[in-house]
Amino acid sequence: MSDLATTQSELDAGMQKYRTELTGYCYRMLGSGFEAEDAVQETLVRAWRAYDRFEGRSSLRSWLYRIATNVCLDMLSAGNKRARPMDLTDQGHQATAVLSERAEVTWLEPVPDGRVLPSSADPAQTALARESVRLAFMAALQHLPAKQRAVLILREVLAWKAAEVAELLGTTVASVNSALQRARATIEAHGVRETDPSDPLDDEQQKLLDRYVTAFEGYDMKALADLLHEDAVLSMPPYDLWLKGVPEIIAWHTHQGSVCEGSRLVPTVANGSPAFGQYHPVPGGGYSPWALQVIEISGGKIVGLNAFLDTKRWFPMFGLPEHLGLPDHLGGLPEHLDEADEQQ
Repeated sequence: MSDLATTQSELDAGMQKYRTELTGYCYRMLGSGFEAEDAVQETLVRAWRAYDRFEGRSSLRSWLYRIATNVCLDMLSAGNKRARPMDLTDQGHQATAVLSERAEVTWLEPVPDGRVLPSSADPAQTALARESVRLAFMAALQHLPAKQRAVLILREVLAWKAAEVAELLGTTVASVNSALQRARATIEAHGVRETDPSDPLDDEQQKLLDRYVTAFEGYDMKALADLLHEDAVLSMPPYDLWLKGVPEIIAWHTHQGSVCEGSRLVPTVANGSPAFGQYHPVPGGGYSPWALQVIEISGGKIVGLNAFLDTKRWFPMFGLPEHLGLPDHLGGLPEHLDEADEQQ
């Protein structure tokens, strides 16, 4: 085997070994699974171009993280940050609700656990990794300047030493420690709401989700209300409307959201949380994709109902069926998103 082939083989093997954790790192930095995968691909390209200059003074893993960090910092240089509806607008009310749509680049995106969470034999490490991709924590990360974001992720999530982070970022240990303190203060100020560990689900969580499926598919609003925390929040990206509290959420489902009656739910997992592919009944029989629901649970109640409506984007990523009991030619997006596509 030639030296060139050996070099390519070594780098490809390294990228394969670290691809999932690098994708997870880039996802935490960028807030988008698609952008994270683009960043990892760009990391591979840059690594291949520079591999002849890699002298092995650091590990291949550290070197790849350095490249991935620079890629993410470049992507974040325009100052863009992704958000949830709760970060952008005041709380809405069902009676006066207006559905205002914003561009895809606005939104913090969900991601399948398998794309960003490498397997680990350490239960504590696994739990920390899942917690660090929860929607609430991801949203808080977006409030940090890019380098503070990198420091917090590397130090608190990936457990790098301060000296290792300083070397990666080309700065001092004192600077890293200062950035970490500021990042922690910002995260604390945004009051990240903790959610219950849910992988694997315990018996009570599974019962709660079973009751949710029964209530939602049966469109039993009294049963649904019983499952919601009094401060539960409903959001529906790409719309910036969000509603808080049981009365508002139930009123929405009863009025504007009544189009969801008769839906079916298919379980999946997103961002370390239980999730469902929601399928809407269509004329002639069967069900077409309507939303990816990500469910946040705390203290035995549902505290977050996050409905991501761009199913053309999400269902393939999560491996969800294109339709349920429906011929291929009848499948598709919810009508409101089809109309939006036609107008663009």
